[in-house]
This record gives sequence, C-alpha cells and structure tokens, in this order.
Amino acid sequence: MGILHDDVVIIRQSETEGEPSVITVNCPDKTGLGCDLCRILLFFGLSIVRGDVSTDGKWCYIVFWVVCKPATRWDSSRWELLKKRLIGACPSCSSASGISYYRSELQPPKPPDVFLLKLCCYDRKGLLHDVTEVLCSLELNIKKVKVSTTPDGSVMDLFFVTDTRELLHTKKRQVETCKALEDVMQEAVISCNIEKVGPQITACSQASPFLPSQITEDIFHLEMSNKLPSVSLTSNSVSVTMDNSLSPAHTLVQIVCQDHKGLLYDIMRTLKDYNIQMELLQPLRVAVMSRGPDTELLVANPVELSSKGRPLVFYDITLALKMLDTCIFSAEIGRHMIGDREWEVYRVLLDEGASLSVPRRTVEEGVWKLLMGWE
Repeated sequence: MGILHDDVVIIRQSETEGEPSVITVNCPDKTGLGCDLCRILLFFGLSIVRGDVSTDGKWCYIVFWVVCKPATRWDSSRWELLKKRLIGACPSCSSASGISYYRSELQPPKPPDVFLLKLCCYDRKGLLHDVTEVLCSLELNIKKVKVSTTPDGSVMDLFFVTDTRELLHTKKRQVETCKALEDVMQEAVISCNIEKVGPQITACSQASPFLPSQITEDIFHLEMSNKLPSVSLTSNSVSVTMDNSLSPAHTLVQIVCQDHKGLLYDIMRTLKDYNIQMELLQPLRVAVMSRGPDTELLVANPVELSSKGRPLVFYDITLALKMLDTCIFSAEIGRHMIGDREWEVYRVLLDEGASLSVPRRTVEEGVWKLLMGWE
C-alpha cells in the first residue's frame, strides 16, 4: 500500500556542534525529485556535505548529511517546517482508512496566487536587504521586484510575491507580514499594503522576453568565448566522466570540481536538462557595467524547466552590496529568453555616489563570492 506519512522524511538532528544532521527521504520516485529536494535545502540555507541516493525508477531512498551556517540557530519549529517542505516535494499523499499513504502525482499543481506588496519607506543603507531578509523568513517568494528612489529620499518598493504557506490571501497573514517589516524598519515605514493581483496585472508586470543585445553580450560574452569570469576566483578544472560498463541499465557519472553553494542542486538540475560541465563552471553570471553616467550590476541564472528560479539570489545580492557599503538606487527582476533557454536576470542600478567609492571589480568579486558561498 505505501508508507506512513510521517516516515516519508525523517530528520535526525546533530547532537554535537559541527557535526552534520541526517535527513532521510523514502518515497516513490519522480523526475526531478532530487533537484526539488536540493532546492529546498538550499533555500533553507543548509549545506550538503554528503549524499546517498538509490532508486529503481519507481521508489527511491535518499540520505543527505547537512550542516547549518555557523551563525544560524535552528529550533524545533524550523526543523518541522523543513520537514513539511520536503514532504511537499515528494509525490502527493492520499488518505486510506484514516492513514496517509503516498501515491503517484496525478496532475501538476496549479500555479500559486501572486500578490503585490507595496512598501513605501524612507531610504537608508542596507534597506533592501533587510526587507528581502524578512520576506525570505516568512517564506514569501519574490517573483519580480521594482525598486525606485525618489528625490525626497523615500523609496517605493513593489514586490510581486507568492506565499509558500498559501495564506497571504488572509488578513491575518497580511498583517503579520507588514508587522514583521515594521519591526525591522521601525519608523522608516511610511505605508505597507498587500493585494492579490489577477493574471492581467501579472502579465503586464512581466519584462520583455528578450533583453537588449548590449546587456546580453555583457553577461554572456564569457560563455560565448568559453572563458570564466575574471571574478570567479576558481580553477576551471572540471572533470565529468561517464561510464556505461558497470551496469546494463545505468550510467555512472563521476564529477570532480571545486565546491560552491548549491553545487548538488546545480548537478541535479543540469543532469536533467543541459551541459553539465558548463553549468558547474558558471552556475550564475555576474557583471558590473557602465550605463552612461550610471553603474549597473547584472546577475543572471538559468530557470529550471519547471519554471522555478534559483533560491535566495536576490537575498545574496542585497547582502553583498550591504557588506560593501554600496547603496541601491533601483532594482528589477525579470525573466528573458537568451538563446534557447529562459534566464532570470537581476538588474541593479547602484547609487551614483556609493558606486564611485567602490571599484567595479570589488563589487563583482563581492557579489560572486557570496553567491557561490565563498564569503
């Protein structure tokens, strides 16, 4: 029949500081399950130090050994939330005689509702990162953002978000969100409003599917020339070996490369879709370019075929700029077709005064290192 709902994901927390916690997933298999699980662990800020996966194509058994960030404290509620999200990524469950069992997915889930969060506040350094940190802690996924600074020093932030908990349509959840923002920003908040948007507004808010050729060349000229970015600070030695001789039904893939944040997620994602070696060398693109009198930071990452973007990219961008004491004048997130695939592109216009005080290469290196988990 199946297995009990609570046995699908088992988490054994580490009893000794510095030792990894062990997460076991035992459920029916599905295409991209490993990618989905690794994406959740990346979203929760966990690093996978070891993994073990076995499947017969119908049922799988996966074990992850994970560690938290040194400065991060996890309580029981956080672990329970992680377990709930991991269970949600497994094939859905049904009830039989009052007991929940797992069954195969019958149909894809409907797209989540999109909400517009309008936040008006007074500007200060690190503001956008503080807002992003609150939204991430509330499990609100930023689909698109439009941030602009007015001449009087106030900021209008427009966030198109979805709610992992699917509660943002309720007044209680909206009040909770605004209060969390006010607690962090205090008297800087002028107004906070959340409303559900229809498909017409969501469609109008989407960026053009194609980027201007100049921006495309700025981000992807490194890919076309088959060279690593100057800020990668890494060896370009990636070894990918495939062996079909060990099994009549399976292929052994051995990968040797430098570690970075989300490495296993990148491997799982690219095994499904694209060139493994290129994605491990450059899972993201980072460039700082001059736009006339202005300086623009460009960051791009590939979108999964399931339309999911890479977790916490905007969070890391704003954190890196905050650490570099660099202010943000405006920011936009959009999805664009580049070549034959979709990319999520972050365009951040840096404050003119602040950008002049920090060298362009320093900004590129700082953002890249934090995105890759080397900071």
